[in-house]
Amino acid sequence: KGQKGKKITLKIAKNSIRISFDGGRRLDLSHMGITSFPQCILKLDDVDELDLSRNMLKKIPSSIQKFQNLRWLDLHSNQLEELPKAIGTLQNLFYLNVCNNKLTTKNLPQELNLLKNLRILNLGLNCLDSVPTTLGALKELREIGLFDNNLTIIPNSVKRLPKLKKLNAERNPFPDSTQQEEHADSIKRTEKLYLVPEKNLCSSCLEMCQDETDKLDGLKNVAPSPSKKPSFPLLLTPNSSAKDNQEEWRLR
Repeated sequence: KGQKGKKITLKIAKNSIRISFDGGRRLDLSHMGITSFPQCILKLDDVDELDLSRNMLKKIPSSIQKFQNLRWLDLHSNQLEELPKAIGTLQNLFYLNVCNNKLTTKNLPQELNLLKNLRILNLGLNCLDSVPTTLGALKELREIGLFDNNLTIIPNSVKRLPKLKKLNAERNPFPDSTQQEEHADSIKRTEKLYLVPEKNLCSSCLEMCQDETDKLDGLKNVAPSPSKKPSFPLLLTPNSSAKDNQEEWRLR
C-alpha cells in the first residue's frame, strides 16, 4: 500500500535545528517518515549540516544546490535510486553518506568528482556493480565505504588516492577471498627492513638484536589472541550487524 508520509512544515524544520559539536547549525530531520523532499527547508539553506537519514525518500531534487554552506549531508537508509547532478555544486561538503539506498553505478552522477573537499564518502549497501574511476579526482578523500555492493574490482585510481586511509569493501563478490580481504582495508603502510651480516654489527647493536630475538622466541609460547579486524567507525552501516541478504538491512 502507498505511504503518504509525514508533512514537514517550516515550523517543524526550525524546531529541528541543533547546534553541532563544532558550533555549526544542524538540521536534523532523520527518522521522521518523510517520503518526499520537504520544499520548506529551502528557506533554511544556510545550515551547515543536513540529516535526512532513515526516511523513505526516493529522490533528492536539484534544488539541493541551494545549500551552499553544507559541510555534512546524511542521506543513509532511504529509497534513493539516483543522486542529482546538482550535488556536485556543494563545494564545501566534506562528509556524504548515501549508504543503505538503491543506488546503481549508472545513476551516480559524474559530478561527484567535483566535490574537491570531500573527505568521507559512504556508498555502502547499494547496488553498485563498479566504482567510477572519476572518484579518483577526490584528492582530499580519507575514507570511503563500498561494502555490501556487487563489486568485482576497485579501480587503482581510487585505491591510490593520496590521502586515503580507510577503504571498507567487505562483502562484495570479488573473484577470490584473498582479494576481498585485501580490499577490506587495502590502504596499508609498510616499513622497510634492512638485513646486514652479523659481523658488521657493533657489540651493542648485536646485544640489542639478541635481546629482541629472545623476546620473539618467548612470544612463540604465548597463545595468539584473535586478530583484530579493521574498524571503520564512520563507514559502518546504520544497523548493528551484517546480514547475508542485503534487503534485510533496509529500514522499512
